[in-house]
Amino acid sequence: VLASLPLQMMLYFNVYYFPVWCLAEGTMLQLKYHLLPWHYQFLLVAAFLILSLAEGSRLYLGYVGNLQEK
Repeated sequence: VLASLPLQMMLYFNVYYFPVWCLAEGTMLQLKYHLLPWHYQFLLVAAFLILSLAEGSRLYLGYVGNLQEK
């Protein structure tokens, strides 16, 4: 069984686009944060953190799994 080249290419590009997404999302969150009620503020920050951690984990596990053929 060989590593999947298309998957590795998608992971490679996603690693470079993920920080750009994080920066853009963080900037938008900062710009609209003070205009929202407190419960939306909490939900947006929680969703941003969960999505960022999940995406980072997904990229790491994808790299490790694909390169080690798991």
